[in-house]
Amino acid sequence: MINVTKTYLPSKEKYKKYIDEIYENAWFTNNGPLVQRLEKRLAKYLGVKNIILVSNGTVALEIAYRTLDIKGFAITTPFSFVATTSSLVTNNILPIFVDIDKNTFNLDSKNIEKLITPNTSAIVPVHVFGNACEVEEIEQIASKHKLKVVYDAAHAFDVKYKNKSVLNYGDISTLSFHATKLFHSIEGGALIINDDNLVQKARYLINFGIENQKSIPHLGTNAKMNEFEAAMGLCVLDEIENIKNSRKEVYETYQKELKNLLEFQEQNENATQSYSYFPVVFKSEEELLKVQKALNEEKIFPRRYFYPSLDSLDYIEPKQMCKISRDISKRILCLPIYAELEKDVQNTVIKTIKENL
Repeated sequence: MINVTKTYLPSKEKYKKYIDEIYENAWFTNNGPLVQRLEKRLAKYLGVKNIILVSNGTVALEIAYRTLDIKGFAITTPFSFVATTSSLVTNNILPIFVDIDKNTFNLDSKNIEKLITPNTSAIVPVHVFGNACEVEEIEQIASKHKLKVVYDAAHAFDVKYKNKSVLNYGDISTLSFHATKLFHSIEGGALIINDDNLVQKARYLINFGIENQKSIPHLGTNAKMNEFEAAMGLCVLDEIENIKNSRKEVYETYQKELKNLLEFQEQNENATQSYSYFPVVFKSEEELLKVQKALNEEKIFPRRYFYPSLDSLDYIEPKQMCKISRDISKRILCLPIYAELEKDVQNTVIKTIKENL
């Protein structure tokens, strides 16, 4: 069975060396030595100043909102994984959806200002499929209206914008290190925080709000990454360049073979690509479903990222309609892409699509 992605696994021997270290230290969690080591290595590799590792990407978003004291309304995109929206709702922040650009699939920055009200406190854009947002335009709007910006950068690991990490934009950027991601630590996530004064607050928040044995100044939670996850992250980071190069090869093969048959996401010309996903857009939902069925019959299972459009969620009130997002979400399919994808399998994917269009 071929899924849309496959978790990259380093050698057991390499992972075991880190596990032996954990057993020797008997330090399993609470900011252990491997977590500290991974933070330092990731900060250097990504070119960011402050990085805080946490248990998953969803809690990274929640900690970001609490760190910045975001309340009221937050402008965000309806075209993303549900965690972008649910993390707002669970923190009593109302998502105000801005429709997406039909070509880039990112939040359309031209539509932000008309939705800003006195209750708006933040903008929460997503670098969809790792495609960098219009970060400079968003920064200007946020500055003008005194809004915080939290980027959901779950797919944007190591993406560069104008030769520097896209993670350096906004007040906070968050990453997901879920097992399905380009870089993973089994489960996990991170916050990239520009303001040195906010770093310590975020560290308190991921550890129940505790400052020391006598003081608990913040309402926190348990969001810490453990040592076993950090061990996997260190292993994967050792091999990340090979992973990226293999994914790039798969990506470019799809692009070459399908370029005149399907629509592709328009990439930010000032940014690098992550090669995390390969989304394609069909002419209609009916065409998508036909191709999906044919691929499933070959035991190949692409995913309908992102479907349904989040503005259609039952628990979001008031109801909001984002026509472009709803249209794209019905016609988009992400094809299998991962480092070990065999050429004959990719050829079967391509052949099946061509035969069913």
